Amino acid sequence: MDDTLAIDPARTALLVLDVQNDIVATYLPEGDPLVSRIARLVEVARRRAVRVIFVTVGFRPGYPEAGNNAAYAPIVQANRLRLGSRECEVHPALAPREDEVIIVKHRIGAFAGTDLDLILRANGIDTLILCGIATSGVVLSTIRHAFDHEYRSIVVSDACADRDPEVHRILVERVFARPGPVIDTDQLVAALEG
Repeated sequence: MDDTLAIDPARTALLVLDVQNDIVATYLPEGDPLVSRIARLVEVARRRAVRVIFVTVGFRPGYPEAGNNAAYAPIVQANRLRLGSRECEVHPALAPREDEVIIVKHRIGAFAGTDLDLILRANGIDTLILCGIATSGVVLSTIRHAFDHEYRSIVVSDACADRDPEVHRILVERVFARPGPVIDTDQLVAALEG
């Protein structure tokens, strides 16, 4: 196997980005296999002792975190993604375990305003496996931050989704390959179990 796919489970985290009820319902058509692919990754990561970290987006009543951010205006107007609501919960097919970290963010990227970096560094993690919704949102923002902070990043291309398939394709084929490997679910499973 190519050395770029060598993965040390003790130094690796699987970041499951924004795969929560509201976002799955908003972005994915009925019967889309994305959540089942991510569930497979979570299962293999757990079996191989790779830390699984869930990242969700949510807001307090009144949306004080949204401020004047235009990206959040539709969410505020529709009264969506309220902390504590079912729509903010991680999708039930992924069912976080009690000992798994759930990071709640209020911006697009997983690092902005959260303690993700602290948790990763405190646990000796230097390699991130990214999957989630949306490729042009949380995945892009998170991988850029990770690259700037010298994390090795692996994007699982068929475990990410975007409303625009062409944007998804360009990001996984041209943009994400620069900071690290872009592989599919089968390749990641083989790398973890190999």
